[in-house]
Amino acid sequence: MDRFFKLSENNTSISQEFVAGLTTFFAMVYIIFVNPMHLSATGMPWGAVFLATIFATVVGTLMMGLFANVPYAQAPGMGLNTFFAYTVVGGIGYGFGFSWQEALALVFICGIINMIITVTSIRRQLIIAIPKNLQSAISGGIGLFIAYIGLVNVNIIEFGAVPGLANFSNPSAVLTIIGVVLTLVLILLKVKGAILIGIVASTVIGIPMGVTNLSGIEFNVFEPFKEFPITFGAAFGGLGSLFSDVSKLPLALLALFAFSLTDTFDTVGTFVGTSKKSKIFTDEELYQMGTGKGFKTKVEKALFSDMVATTVGAVLGTSNVTTYVESAAGIEEGGRTGLTAVFVSAFFLLTIFISPLVGIVPAAATAPALIIVGILMSSSFGDVNWHSLEDAIPAFFTVVVMALAYNISYGIAFGFISYVIVKVTLRKAKEIHPILLASAIIFLVYFVFKALNGAGIF
Repeated sequence: MDRFFKLSENNTSISQEFVAGLTTFFAMVYIIFVNPMHLSATGMPWGAVFLATIFATVVGTLMMGLFANVPYAQAPGMGLNTFFAYTVVGGIGYGFGFSWQEALALVFICGIINMIITVTSIRRQLIIAIPKNLQSAISGGIGLFIAYIGLVNVNIIEFGAVPGLANFSNPSAVLTIIGVVLTLVLILLKVKGAILIGIVASTVIGIPMGVTNLSGIEFNVFEPFKEFPITFGAAFGGLGSLFSDVSKLPLALLALFAFSLTDTFDTVGTFVGTSKKSKIFTDEELYQMGTGKGFKTKVEKALFSDMVATTVGAVLGTSNVTTYVESAAGIEEGGRTGLTAVFVSAFFLLTIFISPLVGIVPAAATAPALIIVGILMSSSFGDVNWHSLEDAIPAFFTVVVMALAYNISYGIAFGFISYVIVKVTLRKAKEIHPILLASAIIFLVYFVFKALNGAGIF
């Protein structure tokens, strides 16, 4: 095992990888409940999506662990699942109006296209096209994004005319604050497994507070398996009807473009952001990635694993599978190899049988982990040259849009576009990498089409 995963080489151990895997698992296990909630709004059976979510997570994460040997976990992406449910499918008077089978077909096509792009090195070179200054902004921005997820999920940040701080009458918000303080104390005292201990302790503390709900635990393992055949392979049926209506082709292409763009830059952004501090991917690897052929680096293997997972997930019956930013929680706990991902896969597989027990871990218990990871990742802001407007402008838009728009891809888009504007204005267009320029143009076209669609023109 040491030789296969190169544990000694990465200064880690089986126990350290176990703790990291368990931490990542608890930070993202909410997806097995949230994803079915969103996709079932399209008419897909809840139980079938529940199993598809678990199986897609296991397959994608195992590939990250065994093929790429990196500590990243994959699962159906938040944001991508809501786009799938409420925009691509939608309902009467809103949305594109595709059936859920056709939407799965679009996800399947997206995975195939992105696999081809990955193999031909176009997608791999996206990473080396991003300037160091923007890489640091993306890393810090993801940190704020992760922390924001934690704050919003437990209503510490509430939304009125503008986002505002809660009055802490909500027990979930109070439990989150307790968890943050407890976990920070453990980290400052250098206690191993501090984040995981914080999650477990917060769950226990939440019982008398009424936040951790122990009632209504019922084991019903077999019911979802009866529904699973409904979604399994449905994407192929969707392919048959997807392009039968010529009038829907523009919307199909728009949906396909949005799926592909968001999936690509969510993953690239996560890799760049989380590896900045942890050195999962070295600068040398990132450089060699764009010059070599095949799958010689961990980055290349990880990118390919991500796209295979999306394709497999569509066949199983779920929206785009992507690399989870919550993997940063396990990385901060010391996860450095694919063994972390293997442990995450094993834990997710077990949720088929113990889902009621996993489900008692409240969002208020996992939110502190996300907030603290955000603190740790924010150190990357120190690598941004804020004293130079040339560097500060694209970095600022990357961070602000990523956090406030609640979307990693949008933050990267605004960063790229503003970077191009700055360089062209200063007559330094030659410094713009061709891929970054092309990406900025594609993002701009996407926003134009999005605006036209929102206005009812297209």
